[in-house]
Amino acid sequence: MAPRITVIGTGYLGATHAAAMAELGFEVLGLDVVPEKIELLSRARVPMYEPGLEELLARHVAGIEGASGRLRFTTSYAEAAEFGDIHFVCVNTPQKRGEYACDMSYVDSAIESLAPLLTRPALVVGKSTVPVGSAARIAARIAELAPAGEDAELAWNPEFLREGFAVQDTLHPDRIVAGVCSDRAERLLREVYAAPIAEGSPFVITDFPTAELVKTSANSFLATKISFINAMAEVCEAADGDVMKLAEAIGHDERIGKKFLRAGIGFGGGCLPKDIRAFMARAGELGADQALTFLREVDSINMRQRGQMVGLTREAVGGALLGKRIAVLGATFKPDSDDVRDSPALNVAGQLHLQGAQVTVYDPKGMDNARAIFPTLAYAPTALEAVRGADVVLHLTEWREFRELDPAVLGEAVTERHILDGRNALDPVLWRKEGWTFRALGRPTA
Repeated sequence: MAPRITVIGTGYLGATHAAAMAELGFEVLGLDVVPEKIELLSRARVPMYEPGLEELLARHVAGIEGASGRLRFTTSYAEAAEFGDIHFVCVNTPQKRGEYACDMSYVDSAIESLAPLLTRPALVVGKSTVPVGSAARIAARIAELAPAGEDAELAWNPEFLREGFAVQDTLHPDRIVAGVCSDRAERLLREVYAAPIAEGSPFVITDFPTAELVKTSANSFLATKISFINAMAEVCEAADGDVMKLAEAIGHDERIGKKFLRAGIGFGGGCLPKDIRAFMARAGELGADQALTFLREVDSINMRQRGQMVGLTREAVGGALLGKRIAVLGATFKPDSDDVRDSPALNVAGQLHLQGAQVTVYDPKGMDNARAIFPTLAYAPTALEAVRGADVVLHLTEWREFRELDPAVLGEAVTERHILDGRNALDPVLWRKEGWTFRALGRPTA
């Protein structure tokens, strides 16, 4: 008989994982301590925007007409422990307030609640991004608390979801990493992921520390690549070079590759910034802090990009922001998401507002979340309304909708035809042809 699965924590990661496990044919019970979240998910609704997720939930949530009924939700740890053979822990690991380190309180709370209820053989599988060394500590705690003793095991199976592609990344992962201590744990995880493995997804077996390091290492590499090209944009600004042509030329080298080489206002979101900071903090605790000192500069370059965009905006409006009307296209940290956590776009909009500018924001999906964080900014229902009367337009999130805007139509609505492309995603020839002054970091002005 197929193992029954529980998913503990039904936020972005957990809700996606639960729905995907049901899609793969398993009986799944999702658990969260927030009743409102459970109520929403039980109606096949999600509190965030993720393409394809609500449709996937609607195919499987019990009580939904035409659904398979394989997916249910609860707030009861007792019910989860009784139901599940494999328990995926998908709770949040945010940055600690006032420091770089990772806050493990949600993970620890989940283990303290679940482990004492494990009276029969079970596999607990950590998916949350945690500091290296956490798995060994958690495994010892499960052994201490679980009535099932050695039959209650731990495995570590990091997630690699990209917001906007989470469903695809779960059902068709580019790799599956399993940190295990026994043949039984490996066998169970191979059973869970049998479909993607059969499709050709590599299945990498490791020890606990390596599995924990994979996610933070991958994010650190991506962050380094993004900050590298942004550093090159700074040099291009000084030398009057073109960072887009530079990126194209070096990207042809297969050792470097073209991905993540688009200069702009940098990375944000709920993962990359906090993960690299937690990685630095943990390396310090392990006495290996010198190995990751370069990440401090990566972080610094990234944050500097936001200030540079504010500087370019000030320059575009003649040196003083006070009273100037600025349109900001984009509020989310990336397209195909409603996530505004540590969003460079929203950070720039907020800085401009604090310096006296009248800032109007439009984003296809992130308006409600942006308004909750920055209620003092103005918000428009469309891109055209956002730019009406603007002295300068800032393109700060690379939504497809913005790439398809008509420069001629927008030109009729603005006061001055100035556009700053903070994502190097628009076609400067197209905009300049319609009389716009087009500026982007690290690119020639003409």
